[in-house]
Amino acid sequence: MRHATGHRAPWAGLFAAGLLVASLHGMALLDVAANRLLPGDPVRASAFHEWSIGLVSLLSLAGLVVGAILPRRTGGLLALGFFLSAWAVLLLGLGAEAARIVSSMPPAARASLGSGFWLASSCLLALAGGSIARVRGRGLGVLAILAASGFLVAAWRGGGLDGLSLAVEYAARREAVHEAIAEHLLLAGGAIALAIPAAVLLSLWRSAQGLVGLLVSGVQVIPAVALLGALVALVGGVLRAVPALRDLGLSALGPWPALLAIAAYLLLPLWRGIGTALGAADPAAIDAAEAMGLTKAQILARVTLPLGAPMLVGALRVAAVQSLGLATLGALIGAGGLGRIVFDGMAQFAPDLILLGAIPIILLSLAAEGSLSAVEASCRARWRA
Repeated sequence: MRHATGHRAPWAGLFAAGLLVASLHGMALLDVAANRLLPGDPVRASAFHEWSIGLVSLLSLAGLVVGAILPRRTGGLLALGFFLSAWAVLLLGLGAEAARIVSSMPPAARASLGSGFWLASSCLLALAGGSIARVRGRGLGVLAILAASGFLVAAWRGGGLDGLSLAVEYAARREAVHEAIAEHLLLAGGAIALAIPAAVLLSLWRSAQGLVGLLVSGVQVIPAVALLGALVALVGGVLRAVPALRDLGLSALGPWPALLAIAAYLLLPLWRGIGTALGAADPAAIDAAEAMGLTKAQILARVTLPLGAPMLVGALRVAAVQSLGLATLGALIGAGGLGRIVFDGMAQFAPDLILLGAIPIILLSLAAEGSLSAVEASCRARWRA
């Protein structure tokens, strides 16, 4: 098994490197159009006035070489640095080339990131991920994400990406984007805050766990849009029956139906995580704690929950990522969030406006996944010791 795994990784790296070369030199890295609604003309690396594409290729090759010839940890760390540097140079190079091109065009002209950039970025990030897996350093993935995000923010604020249409869209909607991010976090966080106590109560209903499992699993097969529509109708009926609830700020449209729908989807991973955590302790450890005279509450606090902490954090990780994704659909019923920007972009056939809403969702999901994964790994290491 070890022999097969050792041969699989180099081939995967070579495949990613081949795709990287093809995307850099054979595909459109930029699409330039007279305005945001017209399809763009492709701009390939051969038309660039910058030397950045050659440097990207050189850095990528250096990452592959050092990763192959140096020891696992040293080679992996150096390769990670080379691959992330290559991605940074690629992005800055495209920003500079876009600024050069649109400077000689009418103000409405747009230079969008092309398919070659997205494929090249995917290859570089996949190679970086392989280097992280090779090093096996705790928290290294989170540090890499933070470093890439920090560079992106610095480049954006420093004006290095101002020539790209994505930056133009952001500059025109800065306050709306910030407001949408805050709404999205409140919506996702509020759904988690509703789902956690509900999952705890369902887990305590020991005599009906079969029925509970059937109900929370059944919610998962209902399409999210259908559930949102049903809750809008349900909340509307409740408000017609009890008009006084409107004075409390409740409405058939807006965040409340969205919160209920998202929380309903989160019940399954949270309920399963709680059940697994409560059963994680060895029965012998429970018997020993009882023999020492500990009460049920003390056993729960000192034995069961500490041993089940990794499962609880893992369930929270799944719920957090799921909540951030589902919150996007809340915009369909007026709940706000980043989905509002995504759907506005779809309505206007503006791909960069769609990306302006989608990219923060991806970054928030990656941040939640990475940070909670690190906490989960820390819990496992602590209680294993």
